[in-house]
Amino acid sequence: MAIRLHCDHCGKKIEAPDSAGGKWGKCPACHNKVYVPEPVADDELKLAPVDETEEEKRARLMRESYELTKDILHEQAPAAGEGGGHGAAPEISEEKLTNHIIHYLRQMADGELDEAQKTAEHITPHRQPAIAILDSLAKSETPDPELEDVPKQVLAGLIRNMRTRLG
Repeated sequence: MAIRLHCDHCGKKIEAPDSAGGKWGKCPACHNKVYVPEPVADDELKLAPVDETEEEKRARLMRESYELTKDILHEQAPAAGEGGGHGAAPEISEEKLTNHIIHYLRQMADGELDEAQKTAEHITPHRQPAIAILDSLAKSETPDPELEDVPKQVLAGLIRNMRTRLG
């Protein structure tokens, strides 16, 4: 059986004997050097039989992965009443919310970021009232006594950041 190939230079179809496989030769049309590949065996590619237990194991693992992912996503979704914009936030007095906001601003000014993050979690379910409180703090001529040592520009920046975070 002959080896069939095309010349890389002129594109002419060439037939070479099996004995020329793996060697260099000349194209009969353009006389450029052409590499003749090894002859391709016509043997069938033998495949291993499909192992049904492996397929069942793979399907079972895929189902388990799906269930675990679903459970994890369910755990991360905010429950009703936790905020997140879907349920009603638990009731909180304006005074307590104001204290949380002032405490948050103090923690941010002092660089206590982890504690501030925890405090912010108490504030975020109450977005609208918190924004109103932040606006009144920003407009106030005299800051809260707990925040009076914080420079005005820093305090204004912290209030802006919290307001942006809320919404």
